Parts: sequence; structure tokens; C-alpha cells
Amino acid sequence: MAEDELEQGIGRTLRRATLLLLLLGAGAAWVVLTGYYTLRPGESAVILRLGSFERTVHAEGPHLHAPWPIETRAVIESNRELRMEFGDVDDLARRDETAMQTRDNNIVYLEFTVLYRRSNPFEHLYRVRDPEPMLREASQAAMREIVGQSSVDGVLRDRRELIESEVRERLQQIADDYQLGLAISEVDLQEVQPPQPVRAAFDDVVNANQDRNRKINDAEGYANEVVPRARASAAEHIASAEAYRVAKVAAASGAAQRFSALLVEYQKAPAITRKRLYLETMEAVLPGVEKVIIEPGTTSVLPYLPIGEAGRRRAREGRAAPPRPPAAEEEAVDKTAPDAADEAAPQRAGDEAPK
Repeated sequence: MAEDELEQGIGRTLRRATLLLLLLGAGAAWVVLTGYYTLRPGESAVILRLGSFERTVHAEGPHLHAPWPIETRAVIESNRELRMEFGDVDDLARRDETAMQTRDNNIVYLEFTVLYRRSNPFEHLYRVRDPEPMLREASQAAMREIVGQSSVDGVLRDRRELIESEVRERLQQIADDYQLGLAISEVDLQEVQPPQPVRAAFDDVVNANQDRNRKINDAEGYANEVVPRARASAAEHIASAEAYRVAKVAAASGAAQRFSALLVEYQKAPAITRKRLYLETMEAVLPGVEKVIIEPGTTSVLPYLPIGEAGRRRAREGRAAPPRPPAAEEEAVDKTAPDAADEAAPQRAGDEAPK
């Protein structure tokens, strides 16, 4: 009897241990099946605990959370940049999406793209039911708003980059207001064209503006080339004038000091200084002047013909002057012959005078 009770107790204990092990194994398997997950690069997981937001996991690799139904997860790509395209100027079926009105009541056809990423996975998953379609509508609304505030010339040429920036800021504001969980990276205007009937006129305007910009660039390049050269020339002339001024002032100062020194010497010995100045002046002047020396007391002067001196002078002039043609030389000889006769006549008259 006691042995039967012992065997029964051991059997109950074994059954309970087996059941516990089974329960533990099933629980572990349930945890692994519902709570273990792996995140790849660029993915994020939103963890909900009993339906309420708990946390967002961004780190890649294996992770574990409480099993279902305590915690649940939703995995999405959060760092990959997504692209959304709008309009097609060549597709007539999409003209309603492409055509937009400017501030000056002109129609333009736009193609643009929006680059975005899911910056807040929880808002993107649970705040809005369909965030991508809402982003599409918000993008068109923002583009129409900014284009409606711009002129047709600004949309086609002048303000394209500014329009892209303003649309991106406006679209980001709308996404934040609606809690789309999206970050707008870039808005790019792909193609902007006027309507077909007036496209040729707009092309002419664009070409004219390009020619104007090219001429402006050429003029600026010419100015950048000429102005530095003119400034360098002006600086050179100014430096030359300054050097000339310094030289003249120095020469004048030296001359003034020399005259002041001469004045002091003259005041000490007027007669000697006067004679010395006279001799120095004669010494500087007489070497370049023809001189005739006459003895004191001579009552009359005999005229003479300085043939030797005239010949030497003519020889010097012949070396200095360029050669003349023969006709000119004969004319010169004919002209000098009467001069020699005229010079000889007074000499003969002088010779006869004493008789």
C-alpha cells in the first residue's frame, strides 16, 4: 500500500515537471517567435505596449521585446530617401496637374520632384492613415501657392532657385502641422514651359536675356582687364611726378644754399668775389665762342678772310650733316662763291686804304 502511494506521488511529480517544462518551452518559443526581430540598415521599429507608444528603435541588428500581446512592433524604412514626381509637360492627360497660374495671370506648365524621408516613424504610421497621398496633395498646394505669388519671368528664369526653397519650407511646415512624420529634403523644378502658342516668344525673350548677360559678362571682364592697367599707369605717373618734384625741390634747395653761401662770401670780400664770379662765368662761356685777341693800343684792325677756320668749320658740318645729292652740292658751291668774293673785296679795300 505504501509502495503504491509512493509510485503515485512520483508519477504526479514527473507529470507536473514535464508540464512545467513544456510550458516553459512554449513560453520561450512564444517569446522568440513574437518578440525577437532584426533591423537592417536604414530600418526603424516602433514598439507599442498594450497599444500605447513605448519607444522607437533605430539601431540595426538583433533586438528583443516583450511577446505578443504585451508588446507589438512595426518596422519601416526611415533613412532611405524617397522620391515623388509631379506633372509631365508632354503628357496632355496630366495637364491638370502640370498647369499653374502665376501672379500676372499667365499659365505655365511645371514638372517637379519632391525628395523626402520618414523622419518620425511613429507619426508616419499612427498619426495619419495615408501620409503619402496627403504629401502629394500638400506638394501641389504648396507649389501652386508659391507660383501664384511669382511672375511668369520669375518662374521661368529669375526666381527658380528661390521658388524651390520657398516650396520646400512651405511643404515642411504643412507636413509638421499634419504630423506626417516626413522630412522634406529637396524640391526640384525639372521643367518649366509656357503654353505652346507663346513658347516661341518666350524663347526669344530667354535668348535676349542670355545675350544681355553675355555682354554684361564681357563688359565686366574688359573692365577687370582695363581698370587695373589704368590704375597701374596712374600710379606710375604719380610716382614719376613725385620723383620729379623731389628732384626739383632738391635742386632748388641746393641752388638756394649755394647762393646763400656766395652771399656770405660776397659780403666778406665783394671785389674778390665779384671778380671770381666773373672769371668763372667767362671760363664756362668762352670755350664755346669764337675769339679774336687784339693787343692793347691797336688803332685799326685789318680785315682778313679766315679761310682755314672756314674750311675746318665746313669739314665739321660735312661730317655732321647727311650727304646731299650732287645737284644740291653744285648749288651750294655756286652760292658760296659770291660770299668768298664779297669777303675778299673788303680785304682788298683794306689793303688799298693805307696807301
